[in-house]
Amino acid sequence: MNEQIIARHWLAIIAPKAAPAIATSTVLILARIWNANGAEHSIGNAVLMTALSLGAAAAGACASLGHSGDGVLAGTAFAASGGLALAGVAGYADGLSLPLLLWVLATAIAYGLAARYWRTDRREHVAHERQTSARREEHAHIERVEALRAGAQIEVARTGAAYAEQLAQALVTRAALPGFDPTALERAGLPELPQGDR
Repeated sequence: MNEQIIARHWLAIIAPKAAPAIATSTVLILARIWNANGAEHSIGNAVLMTALSLGAAAAGACASLGHSGDGVLAGTAFAASGGLALAGVAGYADGLSLPLLLWVLATAIAYGLAARYWRTDRREHVAHERQTSARREEHAHIERVEALRAGAQIEVARTGAAYAEQLAQALVTRAALPGFDPTALERAGLPELPQGDR
């Protein structure tokens, strides 16, 4: 009945699937730019990135162990911790092989974690579509039943009106017949005709 008439653009469909790769690639690119600008073998930069990564991991642990247990906040903090660790190693390392290996691992882990949420989101979407479809079917059934009931009532009223019209015509025709005696009908036990028809 109420189908979606707006088609989503293909970029809007694939953008969430590309987000983990884009995020880890952005971290790797920025870390390599940082490496080219003097982060390589800089103890201060390595300590800074280690401290930031540990701080983000601690924030994630506090968020997941707290009373509220906010999974989104904990996941964001752990993702920031992993991203900072990747950026620190990619910025500090000499060659490109270790940063690329870490990038592949980080991307695989990100897709592994995202796949779980995508499956959950897909299940919820399918359940919502089924529930909506069931409600539409139920409403359509109720509408069909009410339309049938209304049609039947209209037909009964139409038939009753036609019968009343035929009866009135028969009474008028009978009253016009020669030798019609309404009192003979009353004596025979038939219902008395209204005074207007005599």
